[in-house]
Amino acid sequence: MSEAGEHSDIAALAKGGRTNFFGFLLRLAARLPFLFIAGRLYGAEALGRFAYALVMVELFGQICALGQKRGLAQWLAHADGREEANIVADGLFLAALFSGIACTALYLFPAPMFPSGHFTAIDRLLPLSIVFLALTEVALAAQAYRYDIATTVRARAVVEPWTISIMAGVMVFVMPESGLSAAYILSVIAAMLVAFVPLVRSYGLPQRWWPHPVTMWRLTRQSLPLATADAIEWGTRRIDIAILGLFATPATVGIYYVAQQVASLPQKLKTSFEPILGPVITRNLKEHNYPAIARQVCQVGFWITAAQAGIALALGIPGEGVMGLVGPNFVGGTGALAFLLAAEVVAATAVLSEAALVYVARMLNLSLSIGTIVLQAGLTVGAMLLLRRAGFGELYLAAGAAAALMVALAASSLAKAFVLSRILRDRINNWRWALVYAVAPAVLVGWAATRLPEWAELLFGIPAILSVYGWVIWHRGFGPEDRVLFRRKIGP
Repeated sequence: MSEAGEHSDIAALAKGGRTNFFGFLLRLAARLPFLFIAGRLYGAEALGRFAYALVMVELFGQICALGQKRGLAQWLAHADGREEANIVADGLFLAALFSGIACTALYLFPAPMFPSGHFTAIDRLLPLSIVFLALTEVALAAQAYRYDIATTVRARAVVEPWTISIMAGVMVFVMPESGLSAAYILSVIAAMLVAFVPLVRSYGLPQRWWPHPVTMWRLTRQSLPLATADAIEWGTRRIDIAILGLFATPATVGIYYVAQQVASLPQKLKTSFEPILGPVITRNLKEHNYPAIARQVCQVGFWITAAQAGIALALGIPGEGVMGLVGPNFVGGTGALAFLLAAEVVAATAVLSEAALVYVARMLNLSLSIGTIVLQAGLTVGAMLLLRRAGFGELYLAAGAAAALMVALAASSLAKAFVLSRILRDRINNWRWALVYAVAPAVLVGWAATRLPEWAELLFGIPAILSVYGWVIWHRGFGPEDRVLFRRKIGP
């Protein structure tokens, strides 16, 4: 690839990064009201039951999308003269077929979602969300292939979180027993509609298309390793809830869920880079330009690690105040929040390495992902048994589950970066010492902020931490190739 071509790729990645960071701020502004409403009006126990049900719903949503968040880019890159609208229709048909089967199965047999047997008629409709989740994933992947990340931001960071926040507040007066489920279903429907309007405008309707059985089978077989890897990567963020639910009460699960939702906000920074990184990697693979792939993975990896470390400090140091916003009963989840935020920072290398591995070593990446979730499950169960035997309370169990996730994701990052570096014959490392230089003064500012009243700690402390961290990382960590992320007009 020419220098101009690689510069164009970096420009596309930078544009996606700016859009995604704006989306993160919108998601943060919308997610906190939902957690406040759910914690204050519904309570930790109802939130815990809802969170446990979502484990199954969102797991099947990931599986039924068949890994098309990244796989669809490869299909479109190798269109071989086929209409792109027809290829997208193939993806939508497969997602609808598999999600319809999963939806029917969970509706008929709801026990995996509600092991306690306590659910309402509206709660039982939660499996419908699987269809909407899978179709939305395909539509957004298709738009991302054309570098349209704004649609993802509108659907995932504006419409979906604000719909669930507003509807959760309304439903508490209409159907308090199942208001969270109703709000969630409405939010995923709204996000799907927002994704489909630009999809039709961009690709148009399929022409002379029909679901050919041989083609459907070939695409399904090709997608299964990617779908499994996606489900496993997603499962590492949910298996902790599933295991914790076996050892702790629904109220503790609800507290842990709130901590997880706060910690997952910076996670969106890295996962939303994947749709842009996918087309860039597939194009370089066709040209066998492995050094460019290594540079792009490291470049984006540093951007994400730097951003996530700052956000983790800003949310983690005043963690008691952040959790206290949801309700006084949730302050005990501060320890779990700290471990979960650290887990998101160490996971960045694994996610970015996997973005390339799924194209160059699909089965090996799948094996590493399986090893990661097995390690996490073993560490989580071990932590539960050890802490319970030592006589610690349930909130320590929640912190133990979060610590197990952090260790497993750190191991995954080391393993996947090593494997990718061997394949590309280039160094994969997004670590820079400037991160330490930026963290140190930010921690001091955060410690000083914790001495303030809680309202002042949140109102002034969080911006102060981000400001100090951002100033140092800009001057000590960002070179000219990094600062392109903040330029709206990028010249050669």
